[in-house]
Amino acid sequence: MSATPEDRRFMAAAIRLSRRHTGQTSTNPSVGCILVKDGVVIASAVTAKGGRPHAEAQALALAGEAARGATAYVTLEPCSHYGRTPPCANALVAAGVSRVVVCLTDPDPRVSGRGLAILRDGHIAVDSGILEEEGRLALEAYLMRQMKGRPHVTLKLALSADGMIGRHGEGQLAITGPVSRAQVHVLRAEMDAILVGIGTAIADDPDLTVRLPGLEERSPLRIVLDRHLRLPLTSRLVRTAKDVPVMVVAQGGAGGAETRAEPEILADRRKALTQAGVEILDAADLPHLLPQLAGRGLSSLLVEGGATVARAFLDAGLVDRILLFEGEGTIGAAGIESPLTAHDIPEDYKPVRRLRFGTDSCCDYEREFECLRVS
Repeated sequence: MSATPEDRRFMAAAIRLSRRHTGQTSTNPSVGCILVKDGVVIASAVTAKGGRPHAEAQALALAGEAARGATAYVTLEPCSHYGRTPPCANALVAAGVSRVVVCLTDPDPRVSGRGLAILRDGHIAVDSGILEEEGRLALEAYLMRQMKGRPHVTLKLALSADGMIGRHGEGQLAITGPVSRAQVHVLRAEMDAILVGIGTAIADDPDLTVRLPGLEERSPLRIVLDRHLRLPLTSRLVRTAKDVPVMVVAQGGAGGAETRAEPEILADRRKALTQAGVEILDAADLPHLLPQLAGRGLSSLLVEGGATVARAFLDAGLVDRILLFEGEGTIGAAGIESPLTAHDIPEDYKPVRRLRFGTDSCCDYEREFECLRVS
């Protein structure tokens, strides 16, 4: 629909607000809500960490009686089902708001269209589809889990100017600068989970945590594809598993072609990892793994480590966004070739932005799914 400049301005503010808790709202989407009266914002809120309370309930509580006659700008259709709290659509009616402007309708079958119907039945003017494209990008992880039954997958690769992602036998190698690395930590903080292969886990011994001051508590679930349970008990991942969760995916995936261990050895490894606080999940392959992760409420997955794992996700058609960080230096003949460069991006991925982080560049590509259009 055609929106007024004021509608677009306040909805854009609500979308920016919604991003504040991306990756921190459990199975619920991070929604922004702004209440406006006579052109002035009287209250605003974002879905609380953990998913409760919802944005609308918080904004109405802040506004109190001033909410009567106000316009509510909400990035996702207000909920209509009873859960731990009453429906937000009913709360908006009870508060006496005069108009609700919605960015996206909710694909959740418990809500889809019902929230808008409750508002209209309550004699509230409703307009939807305002800044839909921007809202879809902000909520793409939630939409992917709801509509395709798997997490939204971002593949991150850091490559040298000659297209290498590392050097054989050297473990972690600084390819990009500190500004890019800090940006990756921000990206991790917005994700539900981060994934690497066992080759990367052994060679690099990574932490896979968020290490920016003030964001440490936002470290996501750490996942290792490790079909034969080779993750060392002395690794940083295992030693910190009781502080930041670690999941090892066994019996499948893209964990490498190492020799299969005897069943007794596997049983001993499984027991030792479990006692160290590592969760072990069995999955036949990546197409079976991702729905299992979605079933646990995980909406976003960052794939960070290993050419083999990156290629497996690409070949399976399971990558939704590609982030290519490129440093200025070269590695040479001893380098590990990247499975992807800016020169061979698949045709169904479109460049959406090119950024600079210090001396590094970052190309952002996204694949659009028509099924994620919900309004």
